[in-house]
Amino acid sequence: MFEVTRPLGTAPESVTCSLCGSDARRVFSIPMVVRTSRALVAAIDHAEKSRYEPDVVASLPSTGARKRTPVLPLTPTLRRLPRP
Repeated sequence: MFEVTRPLGTAPESVTCSLCGSDARRVFSIPMVVRTSRALVAAIDHAEKSRYEPDVVASLPSTGARKRTPVLPLTPTLRRLPRP
């Protein structure tokens, strides 16, 4: 089995096999289509579906430990501001 790729409309009626030298039967296939992994197809399908049917969530996803803001020393200017 071997493949010969030709531009559209330029393929001859038959091609000689490089192994046995006989005329090879022409088989038509989908032109230049690359097979995509299942994971990528699933991700594309999910993205397309979420465009029209977004997933409904009950709560926000957790971010792990809460980030604390660092305590800065109060400067004379900041001391006059109201505290929460």
